[in-house]
Amino acid sequence: MPTDLIELQNLGKTSVQWLNAVGIRTLEQLKEAGTVAVYKKVKARGFKVSRVLLYALEGAQLGLHWNDVPAARKQELLEQVEGPGSQL
Repeated sequence: MPTDLIELQNLGKTSVQWLNAVGIRTLEQLKEAGTVAVYKKVKARGFKVSRVLLYALEGAQLGLHWNDVPAARKQELLEQVEGPGSQL
């Protein structure tokens, strides 16, 4: 499995730059910090991000296209970011 962020599914040049800006440079660091925490750090840094980044980060760790992350997992992630009752 690739470890460089740019080699991971769903992550392109811009998203990798965002991750680097918040101190995430490897898959191991992404996994250790967790999807939600990393997403929140990127957003707090002022980058204009959408929910797709949230799902892309999760998919990158699982080796899945972001659209193939199960709906139930997407919902869990969304609720962790936006609070209970958030809808896909």
